[in-house]
Amino acid sequence: MLALTLAGTAAAQTRPAARPAQTFDLGRQDLGQALSAVALASGREVVVSQALVVGKTAPPLKGRFTADEAFDRLLAGTGLTLVPVGDKLVLRRTSAETTPGEPHDSVAETLSELVVTGTRIRGAAPVGGDPIVITRQDIDRAGFSTAQQILQSVPQNFGGGPGETTSGTSSRNGAPFNTAMGSGVNLRGLGSNSTLVLINGVRPAGAGIAGTFTDLSVIPASALERVEVLADGASALYGSDAVAGVVNFVMRDRFEGAETRLRYGSADGEAREVQASLVLGKIWGAGGATLAYEYYDRQALAADTRAFATEDLRAFGGADYRQPYAAPGTILAGGQSYAIPAGQDGGNLTVDQLLVGQDNVSDAYRNADLLPQQRRHSLYLSGRQALSAHTRVFVQGLAAQRTFDQRILGGNRLTVSVPSSNPFYINPLGGTDPVLVRYDFTGDLGATHTNGRVRAFNGLAGVTRELGDWSATVQGGLARQQERYRIDNYGPNGSVLAAALADSDPATAYNVFGDPGSTPRATIDAVRGWYASQSLFKTWSAGVRAEGPLASLPAGQIRLALGAERRSERYTQSSTYLLFGASPFTAQTEYPPTRDITAVYAELRAPLVSPTMGVSGIQALDLSVAGRIERYSDVGSTANPKIGLDWRPTTDLLLRASYGTSFRAPSFQDLRQGPSVNAYQPSVLTDPQSPSGNTTVLTLLGNAPDMDPEQATTWTAGLTYKPSQIPGLNVSATYYDIDYRDRIANVNANAFNILIERDLYGEVIDDHPSAATIAAYYTSPLLYNPGGIAASAVTAIVDLRNRNLSRVRQRGLDLDVGYAISAPWGDINLGLSGSYIFSIDQQVTNTSPTVDVVGTVGNPTDLRLRGRAGWSRGPWTVTGFVNFTSNYENQTVSPRQGVDSWTTADLQLAYTVPDNAPRLRGVRLALTATNLFDRDPPFAEMRTVVSAIGYDGEKADPSGRRVALEITKSW
Repeated sequence: MLALTLAGTAAAQTRPAARPAQTFDLGRQDLGQALSAVALASGREVVVSQALVVGKTAPPLKGRFTADEAFDRLLAGTGLTLVPVGDKLVLRRTSAETTPGEPHDSVAETLSELVVTGTRIRGAAPVGGDPIVITRQDIDRAGFSTAQQILQSVPQNFGGGPGETTSGTSSRNGAPFNTAMGSGVNLRGLGSNSTLVLINGVRPAGAGIAGTFTDLSVIPASALERVEVLADGASALYGSDAVAGVVNFVMRDRFEGAETRLRYGSADGEAREVQASLVLGKIWGAGGATLAYEYYDRQALAADTRAFATEDLRAFGGADYRQPYAAPGTILAGGQSYAIPAGQDGGNLTVDQLLVGQDNVSDAYRNADLLPQQRRHSLYLSGRQALSAHTRVFVQGLAAQRTFDQRILGGNRLTVSVPSSNPFYINPLGGTDPVLVRYDFTGDLGATHTNGRVRAFNGLAGVTRELGDWSATVQGGLARQQERYRIDNYGPNGSVLAAALADSDPATAYNVFGDPGSTPRATIDAVRGWYASQSLFKTWSAGVRAEGPLASLPAGQIRLALGAERRSERYTQSSTYLLFGASPFTAQTEYPPTRDITAVYAELRAPLVSPTMGVSGIQALDLSVAGRIERYSDVGSTANPKIGLDWRPTTDLLLRASYGTSFRAPSFQDLRQGPSVNAYQPSVLTDPQSPSGNTTVLTLLGNAPDMDPEQATTWTAGLTYKPSQIPGLNVSATYYDIDYRDRIANVNANAFNILIERDLYGEVIDDHPSAATIAAYYTSPLLYNPGGIAASAVTAIVDLRNRNLSRVRQRGLDLDVGYAISAPWGDINLGLSGSYIFSIDQQVTNTSPTVDVVGTVGNPTDLRLRGRAGWSRGPWTVTGFVNFTSNYENQTVSPRQGVDSWTTADLQLAYTVPDNAPRLRGVRLALTATNLFDRDPPFAEMRTVVSAIGYDGEKADPSGRRVALEITKSW
């Protein structure tokens, strides 16, 4: 981004009141990029012409300056100056003469095709919106090492969904789809597939099963110029997925010089990480190029290093969830348990040694990791070149490879049947009947662990042509993400284990009656099971867009952006496993074929009132109208409008509002059909309305056909206040209301309560199906009837399939307050950002009662805050943050439990070597501590189908205090 239009406080035909001096540390770089950096840091509103700055380089800017002083230093000797035009500063030649293509008072072309997230109009902020901008300086001063850490700090982002901290501890919000240990973003807690992620304004490839989220972990943080977050519906501009908002990662495409970084950190000695990066940039008269490489390596975080990562939660006031599986195991006979004593190999075990009425238990987290080992190589390249005065080409590409390895909870805890032929067989009741033994195979096979590789590529190329005051761009792109993973020690091979348990030879039989390792190693290796999968998500895209002035109004020019896009997506997956039988089995997972998307969009921005018009009570009034029509080859068409309004009643105050609709198209996973997904199964469910207390039903499982896109209506109202009487103060607040309908969901998790709570689930119950309807299901090859229930016994049908079912309405308030002052003893920056959610009203079905789920497990808390304070003087900078997550309820246990609030602090101390030390000039040392006081996550009794743990991975990070030292050298 070379020219950035920001909300300013400029009075008509005059520069604003002087702002306090700020500390700038900008290296030699492209002039347009330097002007943008100062504009962004100071809040000034600047419009720059490409024709004026192309090929010009700005000198280094280091020291404390006001915005005016900074602009003057950057423009010294260039023959350029900033001229007030309304509430903007427009770059002009110092001479009164202009040449074709240069800006004048009524029109000024912008410098870059990349625009602020939330609008397609170049050089303008989105009308009615208020994007969150995390600058390069913000990233450095917070000590973020990864893209996911940057987004985790944003209060509007919810940690539920695909992510490192939810892997294995949550089955909600799409977390199980994260098979390759990536990290997604989940604005407002509406789902990671309801937040659109862009890289330089372009969609990357999807990640996880069926490409249901965007993997942030492949994006190199050192190559980022800034991150823009628009927490508002934006399908009118960007299409599907932009329901909760848009996150745009803007790369350092106009970098001049070289920068190297080296970082080392650890979480109190655990999960040590190393990061190294190099950024090279060159700007020449007609273009430029950037090359960035980043290496990142972090060790796994073992669960046994954190006290709360256990299945035995009694020390925290919870229950003991350790399961009766261990080695040695526990024999089950005659309704009684008999624990096998430890310290023996099962060869001489007698009945009187068994511990009657006792169970041997084990804690699965003693052999698991909370965070995976991650190793990543990322390479980013971008280039641009002017072919003539009016034509330029550009190209960009991001390639990354990430490997991972993590010990996980697997299928190693089993109840096995041991026949009397086993040489170690013992029956506490006597006789020769088979005995059941609960046994944990982990000690024999080793911990279950998943490991794999992710390869991602996102490329784009295009050409831009200036057509008078208009600019037109044609571009094409290719994106792909390939994921491979393998789970070793996934549990014993069932058929091989059964044979080994029945084996009568002690040299080859499997022994579950002794300590781990009592079985011969060759037999253990023979029963070892594994599972592997590989998938590929590919996207081809092409687009054409144009933007420019349409007509003139008294307040300024109406500008119009038009565009058309074509995108093609495809997802394939295959699996190979050795869990049964003598040889591996390979299967191709059935997914819909290629999906083609065609879209057209338009955005119009009209200045209705300007400061020069002298309208009472209105300094400025701007209107934007946008719309997009999108056609999917598999789910039909949608049309989504958006309207935005900015009203500035005074120089200091901006009032804004927006209204629009958004949508999310069903994913490939949602659209799967066939025997591997769908089934019809007769079942007996508890029914208070039945004389017998039970009703035989036919349950429909899988995905319903003909699913439609999810729909949402969003409106916002907010203000931005920058009082001239208090220079440096900036207050922003936004109220939002999201009505999210036709969400794709099912009620399978509550299947056994369906008939008990008919008021909630009546929409999915058919109490009077016809005999012909039931007969048709019974003749289908999809019928699964292990109980042999006759069709005549079925009296109701319960639809448990994924379909357009639920509805959510969320209302809340976003707030950001910042204050910057300068004093002889240093520059001070204070601030507080936060998000308060008034309610998340959820309906399981369209006819069920509404329940407010804010502040419960699986949903955001009502309040998240991040306070900031910074001090800088000369070469020293100290920055601190306080992070607060409010208390909430754990409704997944009975009775409900309260989960305490969580407050952590981060601190960074940085030193930049002054210019008067030539040998070390450009060196910055930073010592960063996150969770400075090592606060454990609040206790939450979290249960899953297979285990339990003492913290909520959706709302807390288990790492504890993490300390890192980073050295940066600018050349």
